[in-house]
Amino acid sequence: MNRAMSRPRQALRNGFSLIELMVVLFVIGLLASVVVLSLPDEGRALRDEAERFAARTVAARDAAISGARPVAVVVGRAGYYFEQRRDGRWQPLEPGRFGLVGWKPGTSASVVGGAGEAVAGAAPERQRVVFDPVGLASSEARVRLAHGSRALVVSVARDGTVKLDAG
Repeated sequence: MNRAMSRPRQALRNGFSLIELMVVLFVIGLLASVVVLSLPDEGRALRDEAERFAARTVAARDAAISGARPVAVVVGRAGYYFEQRRDGRWQPLEPGRFGLVGWKPGTSASVVGGAGEAVAGAAPERQRVVFDPVGLASSEARVRLAHGSRALVVSVARDGTVKLDAG
């Protein structure tokens, strides 16, 4: 009897099958897409920050209307905060909701235009915009937020409208 025929056929596998290679490539592609999607997007982070500032400014205007007393947003290079006129002076407006908010690292802010009330001892880049009990703003203001090469402008009109535009 032939020796070669008596031995069970042994398949020698040198390398990978096409299906194994396709599975490996699929898994690598899946992991690469997860990494790309988890990377922070500079433009999206700036838009989120600008939208948050605009929404909080609208909420302050609404607080002035619902509370029937003036509410101010004070904006500067370092961040922004809100005040309310009570007992003849400016006091913080609900620090839990409207406390001091600093701009995120890498974001620069500048106040453009408007002649809002100056804050005592503040840098010239700081501006106070007061919303009266009817929701009208004391002055127009434009806050330009920039991060890297991208910029957005949040503008407050005299009628109290808050708008977000490309800068």
